[in-house]
Amino acid sequence: MKTKINRYLFAMLLSCCSFIPGAQAQDLSGIWRGYFVTSDYNHYKFELQIKQSGRSVSGVSYSYLSTVFYGKASLTGNYNKVSKNILIQEIRTVELRMSDGSQACIMKCNFEYSRSGKEEFLEGTYTSKFEKDGLLTKKGENCGGGKVYLRKVTSSDFYIEPFLRGKIKPGPVLINKAPVKPNPPARVTSPVKKDTAKAKLNPPVVKKPVMVNKPPVKKETPLLKPLSPPIPETDSSLKKIKPAVITPAPPVIRDRVNELVKILTINSSQVTVKLFDNGEIDGDTISVYLDKKLVLSEKRLTAAPLVLHFDMNEENNEHELTMVAENLGTIPPNTSLMIVEAGTQRFEVRITSTEQKNAVVRFRYRKPG
Repeated sequence: MKTKINRYLFAMLLSCCSFIPGAQAQDLSGIWRGYFVTSDYNHYKFELQIKQSGRSVSGVSYSYLSTVFYGKASLTGNYNKVSKNILIQEIRTVELRMSDGSQACIMKCNFEYSRSGKEEFLEGTYTSKFEKDGLLTKKGENCGGGKVYLRKVTSSDFYIEPFLRGKIKPGPVLINKAPVKPNPPARVTSPVKKDTAKAKLNPPVVKKPVMVNKPPVKKETPLLKPLSPPIPETDSSLKKIKPAVITPAPPVIRDRVNELVKILTINSSQVTVKLFDNGEIDGDTISVYLDKKLVLSEKRLTAAPLVLHFDMNEENNEHELTMVAENLGTIPPNTSLMIVEAGTQRFEVRITSTEQKNAVVRFRYRKPG
């Protein structure tokens, strides 16, 4: 009887475990789209159409930048459900559309699977080798490497492979569209033009408070100067202290939840921030505020970066960037990838914002050495 009871309990436990989230093996079959970043920070679109069977993975990959660079390759791979790592190896190119002088490279990708709510991601690194001999290169030589960022999506920029048909809806073929032109860098020192329709929502920054705490300068005659008390000598560091400028928060920051995503310690005086769509380009639009001041207004996220610059030093030692979702695109939520470059430092931050919640990244300056 004891044996029967134990077997019954064991069967019940197995049945319960089958309904626990994450207990079942993750199915990677589907379309994953995003981009890869080379070691010199060039961005190319990248799409995988894969089918998983147990631990094995097969399918095709697309590397593309309009008609200038378009390569389709067959691939194989395997998935470790314990470590959530997936290894993808391109086998050979099956279709090429490249500009003169370009050479095809075979990629090997090492991904880590992650999930955030309903969103699924593959992120990792890649290496590549030349597929054939060239004028100055040989087959198998190093073709470079970098990082890859993919998100699972429900449509393709290309034709859906037979093994996915019926499961995935086809999307418009985008490979013949003109390449997206990069957005010009935003300069925080320049005034930001605002749409008149938004004027009520984003009140202009009041500059007068800068002078509020400073004593007014009075023009006095030489005879009255001896009556003024002498200015005491103070520590030189105190002379550098300036009154804080209190900028009123615009309604879109004041009325939404502001979630602190990351605190970055910077040891360079010049900071460059680049913002990309994180995964499928689905029409996500954002506005960006630097210390509550609008620096990017209603900009669409694409594979080409939105760029802004600002300076930091011991006096100006803390800044906050707030990413505000102006819409959620066709696939909520509003997601982006932030790449921060400061001297030799480089950071990557994944941003998620909604119409109720803003994403905040704080920068702190620390003098090198």
